Amino acid sequence: NQYKAMVLSCIDPRFQPKVYEYLKARKLTGKYSAFTIAGAAIGVTHKKFKKWHSTFIDNLSTSIKLHKIKKIIVINHEDCGAAKIVNDKKKFNSTIEKKIHRESFKKIKKVLNKKFPSIKINFKILSLKN
Repeated sequence: NQYKAMVLSCIDPRFQPKVYEYLKARKLTGKYSAFTIAGAAIGVTHKKFKKWHSTFIDNLSTSIKLHKIKKIIVINHEDCGAAKIVNDKKKFNSTIEKKIHRESFKKIKKVLNKKFPSIKINFKILSLKN
């Protein structure tokens, strides 16, 4: 089977080259299904984006059936607009943002372990700097 994974990533144009290079370095070019949505894991787990949650699960379920996906790679990124949207505090900084990313990773892991227990999950937070 040539397909290896589904990649959940963000729509932010600044990070598309970073996502591509990250996956290319892991020899995944042409070997993954892509699901791109604002906030990546934040967009498919936070209550402020609730309408998107089932769309992601339905899409992943279809990818598993069609492409025999065994792994999901979740790629969030720093300076995320969706993290700013879901932030309930008045201030926003990198510490608060990291907490939001970690919470989204925990939530998606919990959901995926329940619905798709055999799926492996990898998490990555990309930076514009590196």
